[in-house]
Parts: sequence; C-alpha cells; structure tokens
Amino acid sequence: MHTSGRFRRRLRAAGIAAAAATVATLIAAAPATAADEPDAVPGFPAPTQHSQQAYDPTDDFTAKWTRADARQIQAMSDPTAPPRANSMPEEYTMPTVPQDFPDMSNDQVWVWDSWTLTDETAAQPSFKGWEVVFSLVADRKLGFDDRHTYAKLGYFFRKANVAERPENGGWTYGGLVFPEGASGAIFEDQSFSHQTEWSGSTRIFDGNKLRIFYTAVAFYRNEDGSNRKPYDPRIVQSEGRLFADENGVWMTGFRDQHDMLQADGKYYQDGDQNEFFNFRDPFTFEDPAHPGKTYMVFEGNTAAVRGERVCTEEDMGYRPGDPYTETADEVMDNGAHYQLANVGLAVADNAALTEWTFLPPILSANCVNDQTERPQIYMKDGKYYLFTITHRGTYAAGVDGPEGVYGFVGDGIRSDFEPVNRGSGLALGSPSNLNYANGAPFAPDFNQNPGQFQAYSHYVMPGGLVQSFIDTIGTSDDFVRGGTLAPTVKVDINGADVTVDRTYGNNGLGEWADIPSGYAHDIDPTSDVRPVR
Repeated sequence: MHTSGRFRRRLRAAGIAAAAATVATLIAAAPATAADEPDAVPGFPAPTQHSQQAYDPTDDFTAKWTRADARQIQAMSDPTAPPRANSMPEEYTMPTVPQDFPDMSNDQVWVWDSWTLTDETAAQPSFKGWEVVFSLVADRKLGFDDRHTYAKLGYFFRKANVAERPENGGWTYGGLVFPEGASGAIFEDQSFSHQTEWSGSTRIFDGNKLRIFYTAVAFYRNEDGSNRKPYDPRIVQSEGRLFADENGVWMTGFRDQHDMLQADGKYYQDGDQNEFFNFRDPFTFEDPAHPGKTYMVFEGNTAAVRGERVCTEEDMGYRPGDPYTETADEVMDNGAHYQLANVGLAVADNAALTEWTFLPPILSANCVNDQTERPQIYMKDGKYYLFTITHRGTYAAGVDGPEGVYGFVGDGIRSDFEPVNRGSGLALGSPSNLNYANGAPFAPDFNQNPGQFQAYSHYVMPGGLVQSFIDTIGTSDDFVRGGTLAPTVKVDINGADVTVDRTYGNNGLGEWADIPSGYAHDIDPTSDVRPVR
C-alpha cells in the first residue's frame, strides 16, 4: 500500500526539502549500531532505540518493528527522484535484472519460492556430488497469477563444483517431491476446492534422511471465488530419503505427513479471527546457545479479531518529545490496525521433530505491515540476524517501503532486535520509487521503476549470497512476467549494516539461479541403485 495522501502531504509540509538535502550525507554516513543509534532525518522521526539484548527463547518478550523504525525507509527515499528512477539508496538496492532472462526449468514449470538443502546450522551441503534445491512449482499451462492455489513442491539438481555452467544455471527439474494426494490427506474436511503446498525448508540428517518442513493449505471456495469457510494452512513435516547416481538425484518416501502446528488464536491469529490470516513458511535450526534444542521460525499475524484496535504506543515506538510522533489512535483511525504481521517461534518436543510447542512471537509489526514472509535466522560474528521478506503493498497506511528483504539484528533468537540500516529494517529492496504508486505485478504502474517487482521471495544463504525469483520486470507499457530464479546477488553483513556487494558478479549481479553448496555431505559417494519402474 503506498503512503496515504494525507500522511504524504504532512511529511512534505514538515520538511521534505530538508530531507532531500541530507540524502547524500546519509548515504555516506557510518552504519548505526546499538550503541550508536541513528539520529533523526530532518522532517522525520528518530527510529526507536533497540538494545539488541538477548532473552531466553521461552520468555514473553517480543521485539517490535515500530512505526518510528519503518518511517526511516521513506526518510532515506529521494523525494525528487523522477518517474522510473530508483528513489532508494543504491547500497540497499538489488541491481537491475534484465528482461531477457533464461528459464531454469526449460519451460516445464513456473518456479517461485525456493530454498536449499541445509543442515542444522543452515549450511548448504552437496549430496554425492550434486547440489539440490526445492521450489514451489506449477504447470505452465496455468496463468502465472493462478499458481498459488495449485502450487506443489518440486526439486532441481545440478553437479556441484562446476566452473562453467549454462546460462540458466544448469539445473535439471527432478519432478514433484510428494506422492499424489499425500499433502492433502491431513485435512479432516476433504471438501476443499483447492489443496496446495507452500514454502518451508529442508534439512538433511545422518545418511540420506530428509525432513521437509512446509505449509499444507486447503481452500474452501465457492464458484465466485469467495470463501465458504476460511482457508486452512498447517505447518507440516514429512520424512523421506535422498538418492543419487552419476545421472542425477531422486527421492522416496514422504507418504507420512505430520500435522505439527495450526494457528492457535492466542499468539498467532487464526481463521476464526480473520479469514485472511497468515500462517506459514517454517524454517528450522539448532541454536548453539541452547544445545539439544531445535527451533522454528515462521510467518504469523498477531492474534486479534480482524479490525480490533490493538495497536499500542509501544508499537508506534517514538522517542519522548519527538515532534513527528503519531499516536496509536491516529494511525488506527487511518486503518493501520488491519496490518498485524509477526514472526513466530516454536520449539521441538521430540527428536523426530514431529511435535512442537508454540512460544511467543519474536517480532511484531503491528500497524506497520501485514506480512513477514519466509523468516529465517542467520548467524554471523556472534550475532543473530532475523531476515524476512515483505511487499510494498502490505504496508500499513502512512508507511512505505520496497519489495524485498528486511533484517533485524540481536544477541539471540529472542532479542530486542534492532532493524538494520539506519534503524529502518530495509536490507535489500528491489529498485523502487516511493514517489509513485506501485501498481501490481500483472499491471505495473507506468511511472514506477521497472524493477519494482523484478524479484521476490529472497533467501539469504551462507556468505551473504541471496537468491530470489523473477516476478515482473518493466512498466505498464513494456513488461514481462517471470517464473524462474533471478541472478544471485551478495550482501555484506556487518553489525547493523547490510549493503549490496557491487564487486560480486557483474556490478552486483551474479549468475542466474546460482545456488552453490558449501561442503560435501558426509556420506559414501557410491552411486545408489535406481528403483525399477
């Protein structure tokens, strides 16, 4: 949602010219740290002060991505940027992706949300000489925007440690992961109109055991597209086996599906509270600070009945005496309380990772945004980074920001997380112009930067490499749709500073769909025997 007219006029009247004059100075400024909070940009509030202090994972403390934080994004947007220019700082902006992109699936399937084969630390092993990635896929006979209700989990593989690859990354599509009907069997009500599989993560264990954590979804829609009852998303785990020979990779198993978590209505909004609630995208990991424990982060919404005025002054986050303060009542009068994103946390109760207990959310974005998709915990230099993705169109009234990656840094998996990059949270945005409407991927705005929707569903990999999928490149007079993975880019992560590495690849753009493994999984490299069909 672009910034409301009333709020935009107020910001401009409050000193937008002064903000424009400071843009160049801010870009050159040193990154903020918890001990050196960024100051206010003239015409804008100061960001909330965050300590980065760690709390026990079981504590009832939730960090807040506040209104004061999120307004830093617009504070660093150039209000004089002309149509189709990028108004955001280049060091936080993904390089422009060209329209003549190759298709990694060789015209077999649409490809979007993707993730790697990982171990318990989120490192990326190869398996018997092969790199493996998992993706949401759909038949290319479908329209690209119809893919969400028909998504299935597929996989791709390619040889590891190859110096020269084909332009499309050299991936081979291996097919669907789950047997037909397996992911739909968990639903008690089998009268669904559509049943689909959404994002998650995949872990490899001793030998060739795989556990896939994902979101199984059932829709109950009438012929006109309305819901006859709320859709039903569930966080599910399924176990299978991975095999390989000299010709490629295959999988077996995944028939048993373990229904682990459903939104509880206490910490995480459920369908009775809001038929449009978000609950999905499990990412599991082990925390070295808590040996023997396995945790999961996922996307949720703050538990409240849709439309209930639940935002607080703490969600606003303004410093005492700030002249650009908004009250909770003011922003809720503009409808911001319909945006209640959070990032959830759960802890495993058994070694098979099939039983889990909800913990309080680790981050909320009440009256800021409605989606914190595909969260992940990334560890570097003793710090814990929470990365998530969101859309420009899911911001609450009065705040604005590009499509892309948002990051928060703290001292543990539950921390008073500090938003990266001048206290804003923006880590890696698609090229955007916040002075103009965004449109939609199927109808981009004529005046918007052509890269507004160029990439989404970013996943931060070891070494700061970032992969994403191509959605739409161009403006209303000339645009192409995607459905394949974008070029890999790299960000440098240093404290509360996350910046694009323009020395990587070609001015910051790496190879198409380049998802490298970091080490070889510890398993006998002897080829497996393919099953007889």
